[in-house]
Amino acid sequence: MLFRLLRGQLRPYRKEITLVVLFQFVQTLATLYLPTLNADIIDDGVVKGDTGYIMRIGLVMLGVTLVQIICSAVAVYYGARTSMALGRDLRAAIFHRVQDFSVQEVNAFGPPSLITRTTNDVQQVTVLVLMTFTMMVAAPIMCVGGIVLALRQDTALSSLLVVVLPLMIVIVGLIVMRMRPLFRTMQERIDRINQVLREQITGIRVIRAFVRDRHERERFGVANADLTDVSLRVGRLMALMFPSVMLVVNVSSVAVVWFGGYRIADGSMEVGALTAVISYLMQILMSVMMAMFMFMMIPRAEVCAERIQEVLDTEPTVHPPAEPVVPERQIGELELRSVDFRYPGAEEPVLSGVSFTVRPGRTTAIIGSTGSGKTTLLNLIPRLFDATAGDVLVDGVNVRDLDPAALSRAVGLVPQSPYLFSGTVASNLRYGRQDATDEELWRALEVAQARDFVEEMPGGLDEPISQGGTNVSGGQRQRLAIARALVHRPEIYLFDDSFSALDYATDARLRAALAEEIADATMIIVAQRVNTIRHADRILVLDEGRVVGSGDHAELMTTCPTYREIVLSQLTEQEAAA
Repeated sequence: MLFRLLRGQLRPYRKEITLVVLFQFVQTLATLYLPTLNADIIDDGVVKGDTGYIMRIGLVMLGVTLVQIICSAVAVYYGARTSMALGRDLRAAIFHRVQDFSVQEVNAFGPPSLITRTTNDVQQVTVLVLMTFTMMVAAPIMCVGGIVLALRQDTALSSLLVVVLPLMIVIVGLIVMRMRPLFRTMQERIDRINQVLREQITGIRVIRAFVRDRHERERFGVANADLTDVSLRVGRLMALMFPSVMLVVNVSSVAVVWFGGYRIADGSMEVGALTAVISYLMQILMSVMMAMFMFMMIPRAEVCAERIQEVLDTEPTVHPPAEPVVPERQIGELELRSVDFRYPGAEEPVLSGVSFTVRPGRTTAIIGSTGSGKTTLLNLIPRLFDATAGDVLVDGVNVRDLDPAALSRAVGLVPQSPYLFSGTVASNLRYGRQDATDEELWRALEVAQARDFVEEMPGGLDEPISQGGTNVSGGQRQRLAIARALVHRPEIYLFDDSFSALDYATDARLRAALAEEIADATMIIVAQRVNTIRHADRILVLDEGRVVGSGDHAELMTTCPTYREIVLSQLTEQEAAA
């Protein structure tokens, strides 16, 4: 999975990768050449007292070192640039894929996991690629070249590599094999700690209201301890690997000096050749250690790559139309024909056989008990979900075939829990229409009964809004969301219990202003309060996903027991008849 991901993402950077490999190759050759030159200086210069030879070879060594420095710098530059570009592309790819997801896919992964995959997982893959460019390219060249050049210096002494190399490979290989499952667990624990932290930050008011600070601290402590436990286990393995490798390296050095000393004593070997063999042995072992270090990083990067690829391979359940259709006339006519919806894996459908038509200039209200499918029904219209059966039509065109831009222009949704983005009041209101004037913003705020509190803000339209709108009250947040929809000017307005945080007086003023401002538009209101919807042109009553009543308030009071029960749970008989 890791190589599949990298193969696809690194294809545009073949030129940069070629340069990295080329300069790393030259730099490694220069590194390998230096011990041979050093041996020549010792054996042919120092021993014989030839100062001129020492100066000439010394200058050559300086030149080789200069080449080594330049090539290393260029290779690191291109390697870093390519790996950072890879990280940028992966983050963008995940972001764009998530943007195409419906609510169903987002809920399946979970926001904390998607954040972790976009940040931490991408970082792990990026680090691996950077280390590959700076270390892994050089490691095999240095290992093979070091073995060849060591054998040229002294074949008998170099035979120690037959024992040393397999021993090091076995030690590091066993450690790496134990790390892979721990890295997968670590990423899952990071997901968990992000989830807990996100819940605690966004739900801080509820935590304080119920005085659950100690409970939340304990819950975070458990998640934190779980991550720490896995991290410590990984750290112990890493701590075990480096001393083991250094033990092999140091024992090997001692063995080379020991046996090399005997060979020098009997005249079979020169001092310079011994220093060269020691240098090559160190280079060989360091290259193996670098390779093993890379193999140690690969398991975690592989786990991260699998998680990234899982997001990229997930196909959205809401597909854009292959041949988008733009309706001949955009007037805001809405029709549902025998619509069913069932969540994946659910035994029972949320909606069954829902059919109705809403004409422009008419207000349709939807009411029902909790869990009757009201919000799900509204979400089908802007294609947050796709109906599992039946058709949803806007201006005579099935929303599955409708051009997404045309659907966005036609439908304005004010969700049950309105969300404001970090920025200003003006930037939030212009979210659906960037060219709206200040006068249009103030008019929308006036209709939404939000002008008064915005004018009282020190910055007015430029007053900062925090992420999620947490620096304004729930009622203010709802009114700003309604104003945002009004600025958008769609043909169809969907209000999903969008007046629940308003007092009765503000609710009445808002509905009266809406009736005047968008008299020619199609308006669908989902509400729990009967007073909010009793004057609608048509009221649909949902019960367990089915339409059990349709008509105005007076009709439903006499023909629909479910509606009558809901009304009388909120109003007296006299108030309901008024």
